[in-house]
Amino acid sequence: MTIADLWDQRIPAFLLSPSQFLATTTSESFLAELLHELRNDKANDQVKILLVSVLLEHPTILCPCTSVGEETALELLSVFSHMPQKSISLKCNVMLAITNVIICTSCLATHTKMAEDWLDLLFQTIQDTNDYRCGLSQQPLRATACDCLREMETCSPGLLSQKLEALYLLKQQETTVLHQSYCMLYTLGLKNAIRILTNQKDVTDLEFKSILGGNEGFAWKSNQLGLTFLPINMMVQVPRLPPGLDCKELKSVMSSLLEESYLLTPTSQSALLRELVEVVAMVPGLSPTLFKSQLLRLFGTAEVELMHATLFMKETFTDSLFTAEDENFLLKRLVSTAQHPLLRIPEKLFYMDCILHFPENRPISSSGEESLPVLVTPRLAASLLPTVFNDSATMLCRLNLLCLVYLEADEGGEDKGIDYLFNHIMALLKIVDSDGSREVVVTSFRAVYIFLMHFSGMEELSEKLIDRLCDMYSRQCRLAPNLIGLVDRIQECLDDYVWSVKLLRGLQKCIMEMPPLQLTIHNLSWHLKVLKRVAKEGQITQRNTIYLLLNVLINSNLCERGKWQVGNAVLAVCRNLLEHPSIDQVFIELADLLQYISVHYDDTDIKDHARFYYSLLTNLSWEKLTGVLAKGPDVGRAKERSHSATMAESEGIASNLTLRKTERHVLRLVKVQEKSLQSSSESSESLEATEETKKWLEVYQEQFQVPGFGSEVTLRYNLTHANEADTLFNRVFTICLHFELKDLNYAKVSDIHVPCVFRDRKPPEVNVKLRPFQPYPTTLCVSAIFTTQDGRSWHSRLPDVSVSFPEIFLPLPLPLNTSRACKEEVFDRIWEAAASGSPDKSAISLFCFETGDESLADLIKTHFQGYLITDEESKRSWKVLFFLPPMCHVLLMITQAEDAVQVSIATDNWELLPFVNSYLQNITDHSSTTGRDG
Repeated sequence: MTIADLWDQRIPAFLLSPSQFLATTTSESFLAELLHELRNDKANDQVKILLVSVLLEHPTILCPCTSVGEETALELLSVFSHMPQKSISLKCNVMLAITNVIICTSCLATHTKMAEDWLDLLFQTIQDTNDYRCGLSQQPLRATACDCLREMETCSPGLLSQKLEALYLLKQQETTVLHQSYCMLYTLGLKNAIRILTNQKDVTDLEFKSILGGNEGFAWKSNQLGLTFLPINMMVQVPRLPPGLDCKELKSVMSSLLEESYLLTPTSQSALLRELVEVVAMVPGLSPTLFKSQLLRLFGTAEVELMHATLFMKETFTDSLFTAEDENFLLKRLVSTAQHPLLRIPEKLFYMDCILHFPENRPISSSGEESLPVLVTPRLAASLLPTVFNDSATMLCRLNLLCLVYLEADEGGEDKGIDYLFNHIMALLKIVDSDGSREVVVTSFRAVYIFLMHFSGMEELSEKLIDRLCDMYSRQCRLAPNLIGLVDRIQECLDDYVWSVKLLRGLQKCIMEMPPLQLTIHNLSWHLKVLKRVAKEGQITQRNTIYLLLNVLINSNLCERGKWQVGNAVLAVCRNLLEHPSIDQVFIELADLLQYISVHYDDTDIKDHARFYYSLLTNLSWEKLTGVLAKGPDVGRAKERSHSATMAESEGIASNLTLRKTERHVLRLVKVQEKSLQSSSESSESLEATEETKKWLEVYQEQFQVPGFGSEVTLRYNLTHANEADTLFNRVFTICLHFELKDLNYAKVSDIHVPCVFRDRKPPEVNVKLRPFQPYPTTLCVSAIFTTQDGRSWHSRLPDVSVSFPEIFLPLPLPLNTSRACKEEVFDRIWEAAASGSPDKSAISLFCFETGDESLADLIKTHFQGYLITDEESKRSWKVLFFLPPMCHVLLMITQAEDAVQVSIATDNWELLPFVNSYLQNITDHSSTTGRDG
């Protein structure tokens, strides 16, 4: 596999899941590899562009702080400066990456030296307009530089406010396709400069004119204002300059920009017009009539971007720019475009949405919600009537629009239109009745919902619609979820429940009148869903529902053949019946039903639940019964449970069974400080004489034939209360700790059960056993389920537990009485194998650091005491072995030279080297710091 193929696999893996990718390495080492490969002259441009894409997509993951971002940007700048002239595409990507890193790592916000140098280089690039020297192929560099400057100006508004004269001259001189890039950059800088000026109290003509004539350095101080898009609409006050300023020069510039705007692409034109609209809104001396010359072109545009810019302009200036004739023409244009056969569906939906949010000159409502413009009459909108041949989205949007049209139409002509819409709904339901697809069913019920939202008060049409839905349900009982959803949504949006109650009553009657042959187990499951929903309505009598359930259970073999799901559905209906206000009227019938189920149903669980409901029904008043069955969040602290009472009045069984979530951390795991392990070199030497002839490496390796040998790491923690835990949780019981891993490098961690945790007692110790597939650092997400003294169950998140690399270290897994010589033989044999490249993943490395004699001795004792194989302090030489499950080894040979300490590293898994290097760096840095402090 070539280097290019390797990167072709690694980069997509990182982009797909950065966290999972970095579980096997560190961001620092991966970034170093990227930058090293970018400097590789043998790598082609396509590979380097792939590498740069990582910094374009996830700059903050690889550069988590400003200092790292600045160093990375410097490295990229060095790479950029050494690229050949022909690598245009690569140079453009590197320019974007440098800009991205500088912005995302706050180098720009904190005004670092790197950001300043890069800004100067970008400006020099756009000033170098001599394409004849290098040819037209260099134009993409200038275009990219303009884009980078525009991005930096957007993130740091006002940065270019003192460069407007130079930018204007560059824009005027540029006659190639790059004119658009220069124009967009200049317009953004102009708008931000004026916006900054609006924050000053007294602005003179000289200060105002100096904006256009500025040709100084970059305005770093202005970016502290944190400007954003102006909230321009009729209800928000726009910051404005004081009136009376001389705007002749600015007006000339605005006119020039507008005259050139037709040369730009539609997207760029739209952005340019928005910037200029904001400028005119902020400068009282500029009249909106500046845009008058552009209206005719904009009214006739077929581009969505330009139509959006036109409507933005109209919302901002209303009748200051648009006459009543203009408004009427624009609305007609929107209506005709919304049905144009050559437009795509999303574009048609956009134009219809523009009609519903049309910014009128004299709006009746200013709520910002959907409303119909006054000028949209039934005659104008007749061409938008929905048909069954429309796609779902278009048809629903048209239906909503036409409902508003006929709802607000003058009396006399609207009846015909409403009848058309109603017949359209009926046609859709007829298609559904003929086994329509899922999409047709969903679309039809959404259409019914839209129609009812506007015309539910028309009783005749509402009654016909209910009859049609009930008739359809009698043949298509699979529509039960759709009907229930329709009822729920109608009740959510309408204060009047009349229509939904009538529909539910009609569905109940429909089910009652069905012949017995239609009440199969499959159909019955749908009917039970409907009856469960019907039982929630207090205005509907439930006697017929109970009679039907009793009749089905008694006159069929449902009790013998019925599954748990069917029995549970019947009990769900009964549960809602228990909460019904008119339960006294059906008390005997419901008791008979529950008693019959508790005796005859074949499933034990269903019997028990029915018996439980029967006990509640016959022993509690309706008020207490609804309190027991009620669901919902608790209000305030729960009172202490009375253990002498079977059930307190304010306390229900459902309340005790509900699993609540805590708002804060209640418990946490605190690492137990391990005592220093006894040195492996100090163990008994009783086997030295008798086992000299054995090949100890083979003996050692034979141990791993036993399943599970050496595969676990046990971490010890104290389970304690969090610092800010509520006093409600001072005593918690039956704790179940659940662990989830953020990567795939470890086997699933088993749950741990702890009897109790009291704040005023010694915390219990918890042993977490990890089984690594790959011995890398990881993070455990921990949650707990526990019970408080009041009998309530709680679910709480614990702070994440980080497992560092050294926490996975284990001593060499040999018997305790193994001699020093035997262990050293195993060490030497593993070292020789790693040095010879066996197995394939073996590797050796070297790490050096400076420290004194005493500091080195302390470092060995503190960090390596339990893993020492030999301790030849007189020769200033030590051998250390770390075993990492399931079967990895890291061997260190430490020797003290005259000028530094050398740590030779050998391992049978080269992927561990970055972690080993970081570990050694951390402990040696700490050791040298401690030595200096001492």
